[in-house]
Amino acid sequence: MKFYDCRSAPSPRRVRIYLAEKGIELPTVEVDLGAGEHLRDEFRAINPDCTVPALELDDGTMLTESFAICQYLESVYPDPPLMGRDDRERALVTQWNAKVEAQGLNAIAEAFRNRSRGFAGRALTGPEGFEQIAELVPRGRRRAELFFTRLDEELAGREFVAGDVFTVADITALVTVDFAGWIKLPLPEGADNLRRWHEAVSARPGTKV
Repeated sequence: MKFYDCRSAPSPRRVRIYLAEKGIELPTVEVDLGAGEHLRDEFRAINPDCTVPALELDDGTMLTESFAICQYLESVYPDPPLMGRDDRERALVTQWNAKVEAQGLNAIAEAFRNRSRGFAGRALTGPEGFEQIAELVPRGRRRAELFFTRLDEELAGREFVAGDVFTVADITALVTVDFAGWIKLPLPEGADNLRRWHEAVSARPGTKV
């Protein structure tokens, strides 16, 4: 297998944390997004979506979504389980990972990519360019704020995002909270449960990648 990474991007970090928590080491190719390597013909042949992460399997199959990559690796390296220990837990992990992506991570990306000068003409990921829309910046920030409040309420009743054990849903949520710093969006005042959770998961050795 071969892992295509970018150390400065949030999405590949999700997979790096997953690999670290599992103790998996893979041959890695660094893709320089700042230099536009992901838009060159060489990388388009690897992933036509022009995004990282990507995982090339031994048979040449390419996986190009963070959750799909982790899901495949979970089947190959089942211990320690990071996607649930039974059918119920697996469903909850999948559900919460999707919620964090849609309501948190994507909201912050909306705000970030529509305000950063470096993303002029590249407001959306992918092979085609899209212009920035300034009005989406406050909307993205507000969406993220609402999600953080929701997550704080959920964490009042459990230790981790999807239950009582650390899972890939926590990885996605950690990257989301840290990504919020890129748009200078602090956690809501009084979000003590979310802060407690963030401090705990940030202290895990596997998350320091």
